[in-house]
Amino acid sequence: MNSTDDQQTNDQARHGTPTLVDIRHLSVEQLQALGVSQIAYVRPVLVDGNAAFAIHAADGTPMAVAGDCDVAFAAIRQHEMMPTLVH
Repeated sequence: MNSTDDQQTNDQARHGTPTLVDIRHLSVEQLQALGVSQIAYVRPVLVDGNAAFAIHAADGTPMAVAGDCDVAFAAIRQHEMMPTLVH
């Protein structure tokens, strides 16, 4: 990337224009961070012998446990994230 590209990226960021990124050139850290704040997954777990549903951030960070899958999905949506189910 040259200084003209840097200036264009800065201008886009200031004006709220989405910045295009070539995902083939992402660092390991950038790749791991993709979707962390936008996606959460739900997976069935056992808590004290009872069925429950664990909510995790896209990077695997535990966030919460719900007793019902629908409640877990609703909690994720309430925090403006996109839920997905993992078996």
